[in-house]
Amino acid sequence: MADYQAPVKDMLFVLNELTGLKEISGLPEYEEATSDLVEAVLEEAAQFAAGVIAPTNTIGDTQGTRVEDDGVHVPAEFIDSYRQYVENGWGSMAHPADFGGQGLPHVVGTAVEEMWQSACLSWSLCPLLSQGAVRAIEAHGDEATKARFMERMVSGEWTGTMNLTEPQAGSDLAAVRAAAVPDGDGYRITGTKIFITWGDHDMAANVIHLVLARLPDAPEGVKGISLFAIPKILVNDDGSLGAANNVRAVSVEHKLGIHGSPTCVMSFEDAYGYLVGPANHGLACMFTMMNHARLGVGLQGVSVSERAYQDALDYARERVQGQVAGIEGRAPIVHHPDVRRMLMTMKSHIEAMRALSYVSAAHLDLAHAAPDADARAWHQARVDLLTPVVKGWCTEMSQILTSLAIQVYGGMGYVEETGVAQHYRDARITTIYEGTTGIQANDLIGRKTLRDRGKGFASLIDDVRATLQECKGSDGSLAVIRDALGDGVDELQAAVQWVLDNGAKHSREPGAVSYHLLMMTGIVAGAWQMARAALRAEQMLADGTADRTFCETKIATARFFAEQQLPMAAAHGRCLARGSEAVMAVPEDAL
Repeated sequence: MADYQAPVKDMLFVLNELTGLKEISGLPEYEEATSDLVEAVLEEAAQFAAGVIAPTNTIGDTQGTRVEDDGVHVPAEFIDSYRQYVENGWGSMAHPADFGGQGLPHVVGTAVEEMWQSACLSWSLCPLLSQGAVRAIEAHGDEATKARFMERMVSGEWTGTMNLTEPQAGSDLAAVRAAAVPDGDGYRITGTKIFITWGDHDMAANVIHLVLARLPDAPEGVKGISLFAIPKILVNDDGSLGAANNVRAVSVEHKLGIHGSPTCVMSFEDAYGYLVGPANHGLACMFTMMNHARLGVGLQGVSVSERAYQDALDYARERVQGQVAGIEGRAPIVHHPDVRRMLMTMKSHIEAMRALSYVSAAHLDLAHAAPDADARAWHQARVDLLTPVVKGWCTEMSQILTSLAIQVYGGMGYVEETGVAQHYRDARITTIYEGTTGIQANDLIGRKTLRDRGKGFASLIDDVRATLQECKGSDGSLAVIRDALGDGVDELQAAVQWVLDNGAKHSREPGAVSYHLLMMTGIVAGAWQMARAALRAEQMLADGTADRTFCETKIATARFFAEQQLPMAAAHGRCLARGSEAVMAVPEDAL
């Protein structure tokens, strides 16, 4: 198994050429994010990921976590690497200076987060959830709650969690039963939460739980849910730690993958907490954290695929087997056309997924900091449209790409000792937690298509067509990419129109076709980013100052995606246009 090396050069290309980082760094809030600083941050993060975090990946997988009388314990190597993470200031990088953060743009934090996730997906889940909790408290907490928790959560000294579901609820949060009653300036919360990622551990001095619960006489359903911040250890008014709160991890789940990440059943028994946001508006407040997590989990699809690709490529270069025309004697399997097809499928998808993830993060920065209200609203609408696509498409593809890595290894990939199977097992959860692919697809087709009558999609399609105009008159590979993307965006536009024309006619139509719309959007949007990358690489070659091999590889990879992967969008479009009849034709008792 290859040692992980962050693809810093590709990350910088996406940041500098595709995300509009120069525009973002021109905003007052982010003016210190110069290109030199960003490059230095990424280079330093790459060393930390490779040297400190990556060695914990196999350790977490083999040792797992355990519950004892004093709480949940994780591998000692996790504790040491997290201590270094906090001491080096990585937790505060993309948080506001008001609470001790470094104030770098979210898109820069996204690139660094990819490195943590590739290095060790289990370990990285702790800072990911903590950062989302910080954003929720920052957006919705009152000044007292911010003063009590924010600074130490921003630094990473304390971590955060998201407590949504319960045994009887699953993804249906309307069924949440955890109860909260007022007690002085706070509340007492009682209930059980399940599937709580990093719900308890011994890496940090405190864990701040964001918990959905119901106040007395709250309305039924999701309109009666409130959000509370509940510390594992009570925090005194002067900021010091007090007594233990009535919060404990009952057990940790034994899972297919991410063994080093404790997935806890949490018990709250008259636990003391603080209301975050208005009463009975907890789900809306929690969506701040959920949407951050969904983009983060989509990025996990990129990250675990990148790690699997690096391993597969390293093995393909070393494994000698069979003969290939033009090579004397037995040849490394990297020269076999079918192995090359698998590697290029992985490489091209990872680049498309990375670009779409980073571009979405850049829209989030602009939605927050653009000086014009209309511009902020436009960027927020684009974030809203792309969030389910990043989460759904990137994680669905990670199932295929990590599986291909095993296929490149052949039988040795099925043997745990080679390490590549871990990526496949770890990736499997990404399509499930933070909302399954079906939930993302229903969000895309419901809230993001039918509700606004396709306005968000129309804007996206207009931007794709603007890139096609930039490619007008091109020849060679750019012409191939342009023509394929033109077909793809036509097919996407036709699919969206079909949804608008038919989505309201039959109640089961949207649910039956939503998966195909999500996957089609991901493929076309990914191809769009690849076309933009190829266009910029061509311009850099014309300037005569670029790394020729790097730019030519960018163009060749984009062409592969356009020719070999983009046609899959048409297949999804054809399935979508068949509607729900075949999907629902077989009676339930005949299944």
